[in-house]
Amino acid sequence: MQADYQNSYFQSRFQPHEERDRIWNEIAAYLQARYIPTDAHVLDLGAGYCSFINQIVATKRFALDLFPRLGDYAAPGVESIISTCTDLSRFNSASLDVVFSSNLLEHLTRDNIDQTMNEVLRVLRPGGYFLMIQPNFRFCSREYFDDYTHLQVFTHVSLPDWLMSRGFKIHRVEPRFIPFSFKSRLPKWPILARIYLRLPWRPLAKQMLVVAQRPDRKNL
Repeated sequence: MQADYQNSYFQSRFQPHEERDRIWNEIAAYLQARYIPTDAHVLDLGAGYCSFINQIVATKRFALDLFPRLGDYAAPGVESIISTCTDLSRFNSASLDVVFSSNLLEHLTRDNIDQTMNEVLRVLRPGGYFLMIQPNFRFCSREYFDDYTHLQVFTHVSLPDWLMSRGFKIHRVEPRFIPFSFKSRLPKWPILARIYLRLPWRPLAKQMLVVAQRPDRKNL
């Protein structure tokens, strides 16, 4: 999105909220325990208010977004990069252990998604993880286009298939991971989020978690 267009989006659809950060602390802890070593180099694509990357413990942390005020929200130790996700030339090939994105791909054109996938595959080290939280259209079709910036739809079937077509291998798919939006009236207490993420079945979850990997060298 253009910078002025994105500013209007942040004002109308995605304003900062303290409750969001408290819930993201639990989501980040869940993902860190499973996929993010504390000595990793981690990039948050489309970082927004840095609610994820600020919570992560890592040797190097990067937040990338077109949001002009990105640096205002990045915690100490997080390097903010104002750039498009289709251009990761700031990073050397095979230099990152983990790339994370949340609610990003649905805002991009197909060509931009392909470019982003290619760049992520390039910057990840062999065996590195690409962690994606995305609306699962299978479960949220009624409210999906209430966001006027949504261009693409994905399900827990189509997104892994697309990733494999770009050269990734799929490590894990959780079709129901978290609720569709933080704007719901559901209680936003960290302890409830912690319990929720550990449930074998998550009621009202309409976003998915897809964990992809760059193949090992022998498979490249």
